[in-house]
Amino acid sequence: MTTLLIRGGRIIDPATGTDVVGDLFIREGVIDHVPSEEFRADRTIDAAGLIVCPGLIDAHVALREPGFDEDETIQSGTAAALAGGFTTIGALPDTSPPVDNRASAEFVTLQAERAGNCQVVPLGAVTKRLAGEELAEIGQLIDGGAVAFSDGKRAIANSEVMRRALQYTRMFEKPILHHPQVPELAQGGVMHEGHYSMLLGLRGIPAAAEEIMVRRDIALAEHTGGHVHLMAISSRGSIDEIRQARERGVHVTADVTPHHLTLTDESLQTYDAHYKVDPPLRPRDHVMALIDALKDDTIKLISSDHQPHASEKKVCELDLAPCGICGLETLLPICIGTLIRSGHLSWMQFIEKVTVGPAKLLGLTDRGTLAVGTVADVTVIDPDVEWTIDALQFQSMSRNTPFDGRTVQGRARYTIVGGDVRYECAVPADAR
Repeated sequence: MTTLLIRGGRIIDPATGTDVVGDLFIREGVIDHVPSEEFRADRTIDAAGLIVCPGLIDAHVALREPGFDEDETIQSGTAAALAGGFTTIGALPDTSPPVDNRASAEFVTLQAERAGNCQVVPLGAVTKRLAGEELAEIGQLIDGGAVAFSDGKRAIANSEVMRRALQYTRMFEKPILHHPQVPELAQGGVMHEGHYSMLLGLRGIPAAAEEIMVRRDIALAEHTGGHVHLMAISSRGSIDEIRQARERGVHVTADVTPHHLTLTDESLQTYDAHYKVDPPLRPRDHVMALIDALKDDTIKLISSDHQPHASEKKVCELDLAPCGICGLETLLPICIGTLIRSGHLSWMQFIEKVTVGPAKLLGLTDRGTLAVGTVADVTVIDPDVEWTIDALQFQSMSRNTPFDGRTVQGRARYTIVGGDVRYECAVPADAR
């Protein structure tokens, strides 16, 4: 297929400030000017009542391959991304072996090309073996395609290592995506330390575990001029620190997850391991602080923090179960309900958090927009369709979600990568 016409949709492109009802034309995988009415495209999609926006981007996703193929593979993870409306994802390096050299970064890209689903950009490890002791070969990883650096869910506790990492990545104008948490304060913790952890008799992780590391990372970013991106922020105190740092001009950014915007630590009363995440779910006042930070643009990104785990790993004692939610296929409906239908964000604001924000973070200059001449990565969203989340129907190999069985509104109808319709969700007419 060389031409595609998406007709009559509400086109929302925060990168260009566009919010109009109209047509979008794609020729040879690139956004083009809409031709005359006499022109017949190879395929026409009727988008009346639907939202047409740049392809969604998730800055950090755990794809598990190689090493943990029972949880997820690049094939299944990218299929899940398409079903969630994502056209580009950043692959975390916490695999086995980790992505800490050029060959391993090239492996991720090659496997994604073989899968033929969405675009995958590798995130290189900050330290060798993710051990937090010695810097990985940053330059070689960039040559291998790494667009940013992270040690995944392992905090870089050694401040001197983090300082040198920020200095080195600054030379390449690449960010470090960091999991801000003091390991000693979080070790053995199951949930947020507070009323419910005491009530349930579960070991807690204090908000200070995150806030102390956030302060340290900000101080090092301010000292070095490097760019630190704080993943999955969950604490009200962290938001205050980030807001003040940004006002001072510190190069610090952050993202938040749908589950930290929707759920609270009260959920752990069920002892259900699907609610066990890292960082832990916090009380309602922290949740509202995160939403306020999205509204005032202190937080510029929303990420699924996709952490798939095979079912048998989650079905065990809460203390032993791994942390994480399988989030790529639920981000869109959960955010629509939590942020848009509740009136916290407009469609324009929300779409900016999942397109422009992550594109800028990862340096993807040809993604995150519908401007003429750019790569035709497009997500077409049905904002009104009502459906029930069924984990058994996930494209992901894993099913670990607390949202299973929840009735929601809104989902991706078409996911288009480079002008090619890679995912199409058939919705019965009577469901709209």
